[in-house]
Amino acid sequence: MIANCNMKLGEKIRYLRLVEGTLRGLGREMTQQEVVRALSRELKKSLSQSYLSQIESGARPHLTNSTRMLLAKFFGVHPGYLVDDPEGFHTELISDARVNEDQLDLWLISGAERFARDPHISQALLKLAEHSDSRKCLMLLKLILETPQLADRLFAVLDPNRTRELRAAENSHPAHWESV
Repeated sequence: MIANCNMKLGEKIRYLRLVEGTLRGLGREMTQQEVVRALSRELKKSLSQSYLSQIESGARPHLTNSTRMLLAKFFGVHPGYLVDDPEGFHTELISDARVNEDQLDLWLISGAERFARDPHISQALLKLAEHSDSRKCLMLLKLILETPQLADRLFAVLDPNRTRELRAAENSHPAHWESV
């Protein structure tokens, strides 16, 4: 891991546009204009593309509180994230668990893109990546799978219609599941 990895506000916004585009199934970062339109449509708030561009380029190194709150809400991050990292900031200050969680989430998002043709799997991977503790979710899944027939029983109770779909899919493509 890089010892000194100061991220500027603009870099964080560009990164968040990439993550948001991936989460929305675009397979690429959202453009600044797409973010502006989504803010208007989804949060009924306006922000100009030129202002967003100035933030990303570093021409405006600080956000107003209202802009910080708006962008934090849109991207689903803590408002405190939307500042430059202080000089001398080291990523080692972040716990290994949080770093691993972030890496896991990025891996899950990448997997969702790879399985885009299977919307059930893609959506499941994205939902897992969006969860605040995806590591714990995977550990829970491991425990469920270690308990004989618990996965089938839970699936039948939580989503009985999809249970029938899966059984039909397994019967028509049993080799597919072995290769995945």
